[in-house]
Amino acid sequence: MHRALLIVLLAGGVQGEPRVLTLKQSLALAAEQNPEVLLARLDEQKAQLAIRIIQEPLIPKLVAGSGLAYTYGMPMSVEGSAPTVVQARAIRSIWDPSRGLMLAKAREDARSSGLEAAIVRDEVLLRTAMLHLDLERAQRAVEAARRQEEHLQRIEAAVRIRVEEGRQLPIDARRATVNLMQVRRRLSALGNNVEAHSLALAQTLGLDPNDGVRAALEQRPAPALPEGEQEAVAAALASSKEIRKLESALAAKNLEARAHRASRWPRIDLIAQYGLLAKFNNYSDYFSRFQRHNAQLGASFQVPLFGDDAAAARAAQAEVEARRLMILTRQARSRIESDTRAAWRRIRDSEAGRDFARMDLELAREQVSVLLAQQAEGRAGLQQIEQARLEEQDKWLALYEAEAELERARLNLLRQTEMLAQTVR
Repeated sequence: MHRALLIVLLAGGVQGEPRVLTLKQSLALAAEQNPEVLLARLDEQKAQLAIRIIQEPLIPKLVAGSGLAYTYGMPMSVEGSAPTVVQARAIRSIWDPSRGLMLAKAREDARSSGLEAAIVRDEVLLRTAMLHLDLERAQRAVEAARRQEEHLQRIEAAVRIRVEEGRQLPIDARRATVNLMQVRRRLSALGNNVEAHSLALAQTLGLDPNDGVRAALEQRPAPALPEGEQEAVAAALASSKEIRKLESALAAKNLEARAHRASRWPRIDLIAQYGLLAKFNNYSDYFSRFQRHNAQLGASFQVPLFGDDAAAARAAQAEVEARRLMILTRQARSRIESDTRAAWRRIRDSEAGRDFARMDLELAREQVSVLLAQQAEGRAGLQQIEQARLEEQDKWLALYEAEAELERARLNLLRQTEMLAQTVR
C-alpha cells in the first residue's frame, strides 16, 4: 500500500497537473493521511499510554541515594531516615486488587479506543468512496455535455442551411442557437461542479486544497458480497466494530465498579532497604553496637478500617453506566440488522435501475442505427440523426448514474459488513 501511495504522490508532483486517482488509490490516501483518521490514531496512542500510567505503581521500584550529613550530638533523621553514606530502597506491590482492576479497565479502554479509531477510518473510507464516485459522475457529465455540444453545433449548422434554402423557418435557427447556448451554460455549471467535488475529495484525502484531483474513469469489477440477505446480516452483526466497542466499554465499566468496591480490601507491599552507615554520625557514642552494613526485608500492610462512601458511590455510578451500555448494545444490534437489510434491498433496486438504463441505451443506439440506414436511402436528414445521438448521450449519462448508484449501494453494504477496509489492501 505504501508503494502505491508513493506512486500517487510522484505522479502528482508536477505543479499545476491534477492528480488522477483510482478509487483504490483514493481510499489508500484517506486511510493514511485523513485528518480525522490521524486524530483517532493519536487518541488510540493516548489510551495505550494510559495503561503504562496505571501500571506504574505495580512495577517494582529501586531507588538509591544518600543521606550524608555531619552529626553534632545524637544522630537525627534525614528525610525520615537515619544519616547514611549510601541508601537503597526497593518496593513492589504484592496485593492491590483495586489497582489491578483499574489496570484491566485501562486495557479495555485502550481496546475500545482502537475500535473507535477503526470505526472512524471506515467512516472516512465510505465518505471518500462516495466523494470519489461523485467526482467521477461529474466528470462523465462534463464529457457527455461536450458531446452534446458537438451534436448541437452540427444541428445548428444543418438548420441554418435549411433556413437559407427556405425549407425551415428562421425561428428554427434561433431555437437551435438557444439550445446550443443552453448546453454551453450547462457545461460551465458542470465544470464548476467538478471543481467543487475535487476540492471536497482533496480535503478528505488530507491534501492541499490547491491540489487538483481527478477521478480515473475506470471500469471496476464488482466487489465480493455476501451470498444472501441473511448472510449479510450475520456478517454485519458478527464483525461490527460498533458492537465490539460497546461490549468493551461495558466490560470496562464493570471492572471500574469492581475496582471501586475493592478499595475496602487491604493492600500489601513488599519492601527491602539497605543502608551504609558512617562512624562520624556518632552512632557508637549513643548505641551499644555499631554496624556499617544494614538491611531489612519486610511487608507494608494498609487495612481500611471504615467504608469509603465516595468509592461506593463511584461504583454505583459505574454500574448505572454499565446498564446504559447494555441498552445501547441492544439498540445497536437492532439498528445494524435493519440497516444491513435496507442496504441489501437497495442493491437489488439499483441493479434493476441499472438494467433498465442499459436497455434504454440499447434502444437509443438502435434508433441511431435505423436513422443512419434511412439516411443512406435518403429518408432521414442530418438533423434527425444528430438529435438521436443527442438523446443517446442522455441515455449514456443515465446509465453512468445508475451504475454509480449501484456501486454506492454495494459500498454501503461493504461498510455495514465491515468489509470496506479490505478494498484498500
